[in-house]
Amino acid sequence: MLMPYFLLAEVGVSTAFGEGRMLRSLPQALLSYAIALPAAAATALFGPVRPLSVAAVRALCGVSGERLADGPARSWAARWRASAWWTLHLGVGALVSGLSLAIPPMAVLLLLMPFSRRLRESTAGSWSWLGDVAHAAPLLGAGTLIGLVLCAAWSGALLARCAPLLLGPTAADRLAAAEERAADLAVRNRLARELHDAVGHALSAVTLQASAARRVLDRDPDFVREALAAIEDTTRRTVGELDAVLGLLRDGDPARAESVPAPTLARDLAGLLARTRAGGTTVTAHQDPGPVGDWAHLPAITSREAYRIVQEGLSNALRHGAGPVVLSIVVRVRDAHRELEITMTNPPAALPSPHGEAQAEPRTGGGRGLRGSAERAALLGGLIEAGPYEGGWRLRAVLPLDGAAR
Repeated sequence: MLMPYFLLAEVGVSTAFGEGRMLRSLPQALLSYAIALPAAAATALFGPVRPLSVAAVRALCGVSGERLADGPARSWAARWRASAWWTLHLGVGALVSGLSLAIPPMAVLLLLMPFSRRLRESTAGSWSWLGDVAHAAPLLGAGTLIGLVLCAAWSGALLARCAPLLLGPTAADRLAAAEERAADLAVRNRLARELHDAVGHALSAVTLQASAARRVLDRDPDFVREALAAIEDTTRRTVGELDAVLGLLRDGDPARAESVPAPTLARDLAGLLARTRAGGTTVTAHQDPGPVGDWAHLPAITSREAYRIVQEGLSNALRHGAGPVVLSIVVRVRDAHRELEITMTNPPAALPSPHGEAQAEPRTGGGRGLRGSAERAALLGGLIEAGPYEGGWRLRAVLPLDGAAR
């Protein structure tokens, strides 16, 4: 890998010294090597060098991926560290490569020299430094091979130790990784909310509608037909929403999710209330758009999230409540700011007491559904309140409209 830099430096050195050919002497080669290293360091400032180096370290040095940075360098500090690693890697690697090419042939000659007179005579001029210790040439040859192995092992250990220091994640890398994890978590939480609200409400509504239809199957066929039609409509809509979310999970293609429009107050609230009533639950709804004039003029994101909050409240009323549900959706102006207020109240389900009396079923502060609704409200700068209220259960959500419009 250092060879292109080395050859370029050798051309410059040969030209400067007026030599007719390259690699004329060892000092000239060492000078070319010294010039090649800064040239390699300069090219390592480019971003793609770090991913290439990280891939090489993971494959050759046995360094775990958690200790190394992913992706190109995002800051100059990371680039300078990557440049230092690149220079160290190429410099040490070039020395080991050169020794690996030069030492084995020399070691073979030393090992065979005591056993070949012709070899001793042919190398007498070049190996005159051996003198009278030619009989020890095999030991010298074996020593050079062992030294080469130790040098290569030491070089590998040095690079493995320096790699996490020079190629490890910087503060910018950790921040980028944290932002990526947060974005992934936000997407997963959004998909989880969509699945819970759509599928959970559909299952609750279908269960209640089927149960009500079974109870009056013989005496009220009109109600049964209405309940079955509501079940059919609920399942059809839910299958479409489920297919969109699963398509996004499988393919990561937002176009698949956008193929099924998200439900909104203006377009889908009436159908939601009708399907809930088809199960036999009385729902009294009070709607006052106020200064907005019409739900269609609400900000799109507020209309979508408000629909899901109403849907979750109705699901909780179907699963845990009993009796009529009172729903109020009002646009108010408070402190010169518009806000959408959603209030839903219903009596809790009653359980028989040991003495045969009805007792109110204790309810918890909510599970995943209420937590998801709170996240939806928080994204818009609003809030959710849920808990016992005047002997019943109340869900109250306040969503600012001015901030959502921006």
